[in-house]
Parts: sequence; structure tokens; C-alpha cells
Amino acid sequence: MNKTEYKFSFDTFDSIDELAEEDALLLNEAKKAIQHSYAPYSRFRVAAVAKLANGKIIIGTNQENASYPAGICAERVLLSSASSQYPGVAIETIAVTYDNENGESNRPISPCGICRQSLQEYEQRHKHPIRLILGGAKGKVYIIPQSSSLMPLAFTSDELK
Repeated sequence: MNKTEYKFSFDTFDSIDELAEEDALLLNEAKKAIQHSYAPYSRFRVAAVAKLANGKIIIGTNQENASYPAGICAERVLLSSASSQYPGVAIETIAVTYDNENGESNRPISPCGICRQSLQEYEQRHKHPIRLILGGAKGKVYIIPQSSSLMPLAFTSDELK
């Protein structure tokens, strides 16, 4: 038997005030985008804002429907939008934030498993890491240098052949 250990590191900041100006701007844009979320069932609004390699800024927000819990997460809305509007353009950084109307929103959250897989594949397709800035309405902020760090055992296209 061999034991394999997986580790990754990320930066932790006490608040948005400690971030570099460009990172703070992106996270603040995500906070503004929360208003476009449609989450009448979960009351858990999420927004993701990306800076593309061409300098464009795009947003995605979670979208629910009456067959809840079916819906689409903010990160996948964002990736779909990026692929549709700017095919072939890599994503440099994504800032993700949320507003939990049923509780507190004072710590970072990370993307769900489906979003982690989708981020992994987007990175693979574009051969470019996606940096993540994760924060709540207030409190600590995490910066993860490469989103694929969140999904070390992701499916790959080779496994589907």
C-alpha cells in the first residue's frame, strides 16, 4: 500500500480592505451583482465575477426555478457566459460572494462539486489556471491560486474515451 497525500495552500485575508486594489474591485463587483441572483427558494444568493485574459469583466449569478433544487450555480452561469460571449478566451480570476438571507454571510464559501469539475475543465480547455477570490458579505477572504486545486481527483476527458 502507498499513501498519497494531497495539500494545497491559499492566502487568507482578514477583510476585503487587505486585498490588492484589483482584487478588491472584482470582489466588490461580485457583491453588486448579487442583486441579479434569482434565489426565491433557497434564499441563498451567489454571484461570480470574472476578469478575462482580454481584460473584459463578466458576471454570473445563481438561478433557481420552481423544480427546486434544480437550478444553476453562479460559477457555471459565469463559465457558460464566458464560453458563449468570448470563446477561446481564458479566465484570469473569478471572485465569488454570497448573501444568505436565512443566516450570516460572514465567511468565504467555496464552489460546489459540480462547479469545481466545471472550473477544472475550463482550466484544462484553455490551459490556463483560474485564480479564485472567495468572500462573504464581510469577514475573511481566501485567494486560491488555481481553481483545480479544489478538485484533485477530477474526471478528465481521457477517462470518457
